[in-house]
Parts: sequence; structure tokens; C-alpha cells
Amino acid sequence: MPTLLEGLLADLDLESRHLDDLVAGLPPEPWATPTPAPGWTVAHQIAHLAWTDEIALRAVADPDGFRAAGDLGSSSDTDVDATAAAGAAAAPADLLARWRTSRTLLATALAALPKGASIPWYGPPMGAATMATARLMETWAHGVDVRDTLGRPTPVTPRLRAVAHLGVRTRDFAFRRHGLTPPTAEFRIELTGPDEETWTWGPEDAAQRVTGPALDFCLRVAQRRHRDDLALRAVGADADRWLDLAQAFAGPPGRGRAARGAAG
Repeated sequence: MPTLLEGLLADLDLESRHLDDLVAGLPPEPWATPTPAPGWTVAHQIAHLAWTDEIALRAVADPDGFRAAGDLGSSSDTDVDATAAAGAAAAPADLLARWRTSRTLLATALAALPKGASIPWYGPPMGAATMATARLMETWAHGVDVRDTLGRPTPVTPRLRAVAHLGVRTRDFAFRRHGLTPPTAEFRIELTGPDEETWTWGPEDAAQRVTGPALDFCLRVAQRRHRDDLALRAVGADADRWLDLAQAFAGPPGRGRAARGAAG
């Protein structure tokens, strides 16, 4: 029976391979196609994954050096855009090779991390399993952007459960990132996963509730869809507010996506 970390690393590898397979056979021109992220092409998306895997590897392998590199809360949209643009300038084959190397080295480092070790990051410090979950979420989210660009559907897979779990776990983080005091009450989350399986978090009798498809919840917490375009239902003012600002990724509050029916 695999451990939690082993299972997450296997899911991360599978999610990465699916995205890798999607872009590996593309001719050069589609790599320059704009994606839903303003100013980002397909190449930017892969470059960002390679860079964040490299940064995560540094945090795992040299936590003191990572901390000494600067303010952990200072990662900005400008920094992220600049590193993505620099990486996107490489030839597609070189960029893909870079991502393959960085994600493989990171997975190996996470697997070797002593139990209970703490990894510094741009949000709260985390353990190896949480870092693997965060990398799975980000790989999946940027894969959504690439699939949207190429006209490919985003499949509903069991791997979404880890993405949804991270979305639930980052509830208070999302409120704080927006300068708001997190609610004290627990929420009940009920999501429909693959094969109509129900995934739940929180007490059954909670007054604040969020229900809907697991895919839609994951798209919301990764800020890949506006909530108006999703079949999510919130009960309670705090739960409703959370769906407006949910953010499963570290860094500054995300810009989100406009509703598909919005002008412009």
C-alpha cells in the first residue's frame, strides 16, 4: 500500500505526463498561441511550471538558502511574468527538456525528505505531501489553460480530489490574502467526483456549505473560471464570499478570470 506521499507523487507524475504528451507533439507555432492568462502563450505556461519546480526544489534541498534569498511574501505578478517570458524564449524542445528535468529532480527530492521536515514557501511552510499536492494543483491548473487554448476538454479524474483538498485547506489563507478575517465556523463541502462519487469535508451539520461538481470547484479555487460559469452553490454569507476569493495557490491574490458572458 503506497504512502500518502507516494500516491501524491504518482498522481503528480501522471498529471505532468498527460500535459507533456499534449504539448510534446506540437509544431513550434502553437507554442506561441496566447492562452487565457493575459500575455501568456503555451510556452509561458510550461516555462512557469519548469521555474516553479526549480524554485520548489531549491526550497526542499536548501531551505536556509531559500529563506535567505529574500522576503518569502514578495513574489509578485511582475516577477512571475518576467520568469515565464524568459523561459518561453527558449526553443520548445529545450523548454520541455527543462521542465522534465526540474519536475523529476523535485519528485526525487520530495521522496527523500525526512518525515516531518518543513519546507519554506511563499505561503505557510509545508510538508512534503502538501508540496506535492501544491505542485499537482499548479500542474493541473496550467494544464487547464493549455487545454483551453488547444480546444481540448479538461477530464474529470480522481486526481482532482487532491486539488479540491488543497482548495478546502487554503480557505483561511484566501481570506487573509484579501485582508479579511477568516470565518471561525467550519464549512461543509460536498463535491461530485468521477463516477458520481461524493467527496466531503467538514461537519455534516455546518451552516455554511458549498456543493457542486468537483471539476467546477477545482476550476474555481485555481481561478481558472469565474464562479458565474460554474455549477457551484453556496449556502451562507461566508461560504458565498469564499467562492468569490478562493485561491489554492501561494502568492498575491489572483486576478481571476472574467465571466464568459462578460463584455470584452
